Amino acid sequence: MKIAESVTFGGSGLDRAAAIRRDPRRLSSALASGTVLPVWRGKPLVGPGDALGWVAADHPALAHAAAPVFLGLDEGRARFAADISDWSPEAGAQAVVAGFFDPSVQHHPALGDQAGFVELRGVMTRLSARDAELAATAKAVLQWHRSHGFCSACGAASDMAEGGWQRICPACGARHFPRTDPVVIMLVTRGNSVLLGRSPGWPEGMYSLLAGFVEPGETIEAAVRREVLEEAGVRCGPVTYLASQPWPFPASLMIGARTEAIDSALTPDPEELEAARWVTREDLVAAFAGRHPQIRPPRPGAIAGFLLRNWLADRLD
Repeated sequence: MKIAESVTFGGSGLDRAAAIRRDPRRLSSALASGTVLPVWRGKPLVGPGDALGWVAADHPALAHAAAPVFLGLDEGRARFAADISDWSPEAGAQAVVAGFFDPSVQHHPALGDQAGFVELRGVMTRLSARDAELAATAKAVLQWHRSHGFCSACGAASDMAEGGWQRICPACGARHFPRTDPVVIMLVTRGNSVLLGRSPGWPEGMYSLLAGFVEPGETIEAAVRREVLEEAGVRCGPVTYLASQPWPFPASLMIGARTEAIDSALTPDPEELEAARWVTREDLVAAFAGRHPQIRPPRPGAIAGFLLRNWLADRLD
C-alpha cells in the first residue's frame, strides 16, 4: 500500500540512534543537551498548539522521575522520555476517568496551566507525525518498564540498561527487551460490503474491523483466517498485507491485511463480539459522515478507520 506510512503513528523518519544507547558517555551528553518528555500514568505532556511538552533534564517536574528512556534524535536533537507516575496531583485536581477513554487533564504545578497530561487517544490525530511517533514510543517503552521490573528467568529485580532499551538481571545476567505484540486487523470484504464488528464495552454504536493476536507458530495469513472464523464464523480466502501501525495501548503492532470472504453467513462468538454485520459502501459513507442511524465508525487515528476510508476511496494499492 503506497500510502501505508501516512497512518497515525506511522514512520516519521525518526533517527533512533541505537549506537548512542550503547555508549554511556554519549548517552549522558545527549541527556544534558537534549530534552525530556514527562509521561504521567501513560499520558504524555502536551502543550499549546497540540505539541509535546519537552523540558530540560534538570526540570523540577522530573524531580521524582524514573530514569529517562532515550527515544532518538529529532532533527539532531536528543529526545528522552521519563515516567513521573509517582507524582500525585493536588487535591481538587481533575481526576482520572475510568473506562474506554479518559478525557481528564492533569496539570503539574511546576509546568503551569498551559501544558497538561492528556490521553494519547484524544490528541494523537492532532500531533505532528514526528511528535506522534515519539509519543507512541515513549508510552510503550515506559509502560514496559513499569510492568517488567523483575526478571522472568529468576524473579530478581532487574536494572534498566542501554538508554532504556534493555533490562538486565544482576542476579542471573538475563537480558530482557521491550515487547511488541503482533495483532492482525482484517479488512474482510465480500462484493460491495465489508465485515464490521463491535466488542462489549465500546461506545454505543461503534463498529470496527475484526482483529486478534497472532499466536506462536502462526503466520499472519493463518492468523487472519483463524480470527475471522473464530469471531464471526466466516471462512476467508487469500490474504494480502496492507499497512501496519504501532498501537501503544499498551504495546501492539497492528498488521493490516485484506481478505475476501468465501461465505457470508455470520455466527459471531458472543465472548468476542457483541455484534457483527456486513456493511455496504453506501452505509459506511453515511457512518463516516455521522448520518447512519446505527453505526459509528472507529475512533479517528486508528488503523481500522484508515483502512476503511482508503477502501472507500479505492486507494489500497
